[in-house]
Amino acid sequence: MIDLVYFAWVRERIGLPREQVETQAATVTDLVAELRGREERYAAAFADLSALRVALDQELSEFDAPLAGVREVAFFPPMTGG
Repeated sequence: MIDLVYFAWVRERIGLPREQVETQAATVTDLVAELRGREERYAAAFADLSALRVALDQELSEFDAPLAGVREVAFFPPMTGG
């Protein structure tokens, strides 16, 4: 079981701040493919991965990162500094 956390417009498109999922995905990309197949709101949220960042257990990561042992996956738009 993995905790998924959604921030900003990702949360708005999906309609949830967080959820738990059971997955067989080996990488973040595999997980995103599973989520996209769930329903339209996930397909919309994950339509353009270049507009997203991902963190695994609160560490910034890449979409090709393995999910083995990961407890939390967070999706969010790129941060802007000021």
